[in-house]
This record gives sequence, structure tokens and C-alpha cells, in this order.
Amino acid sequence: MVWLVIILIVALDQLTKYYISLNMFPETSLPVINGIFHITYVLNPGAAFGLFKYKTGFFLAIAVVLIALVAYLYPRLPKQRIYLRWGMTLMTSGAVGNVIDRLRTGYVVDFFDFRIWPVFNVADIAIVCGVALMTWDIWQSDRVKE
Repeated sequence: MVWLVIILIVALDQLTKYYISLNMFPETSLPVINGIFHITYVLNPGAAFGLFKYKTGFFLAIAVVLIALVAYLYPRLPKQRIYLRWGMTLMTSGAVGNVIDRLRTGYVVDFFDFRIWPVFNVADIAIVCGVALMTWDIWQSDRVKE
């Protein structure tokens, strides 16, 4: 089941990025809800908020360590830590999606643009949701211990 989720999220991420790349020019924007939500094609050579531009080797190293750590820890997690397990799955899926971009082109394709936040993609959504689930699980397990 985990592998199926990872494959589906990575496929959705790559297909949406491919579609945007095929149908738009970089830095162009199409309003979906004018002034609120746009599809904006951005080639991001950095991380969130454009930090650490052109540090592709650094991002690849971080992703490899993260994926290796998850591969090691995941089978050792108790089955009842469902939020932690799903969080790791989502985070890994997003990391793989963005690593594919970095390996292929040196940058990540972003396109969801809410105008009040940096432009992001499906992989970024998976990473954020995964981290949120893992945080929730850790917070809940700490509360149970108290």
C-alpha cells in the first residue's frame, strides 16, 4: 500500500509539472480566481521561498539522507503509529517528486500560486501534509506519555 501511494503521488506530481511545462512559458501566469489563485509557471532553483538557490547538490544529499532514514525507520515503526507512518509516506513521496526534477533539470517546477505564499507544486503539498501528520503524531504521543 505504501509503495502504491508513493507511486501515485510521484506520478501526479510529475504529470502536473509536465503538463505545465508543455503548455506554458516560464514566468507566465493564468488567473483561476483573479488576484487570489493563479497557475504560475516558475522554475525554482532553490527551496521554499527561493532560499539556497542553485544548491542542487545540497538538496539531493538531504533528500537521499531523508529517503534512506525513512526506509530504515518505517518498517520498525509500530503499526498503531498510523499518522507517523502516513506522514513519512507523504514526505517521502514529495521528496522523490522534487528530486526527480532536480536530477533532470537542476530546478523544480512550481505552479500553484495563491499570491500570498510562494508558488508550490504537488510534491510540496505532500511534504507539508506529511510533516503535519508526523508532527501531530509526535505531539499526540507526547500527550499520552504525560
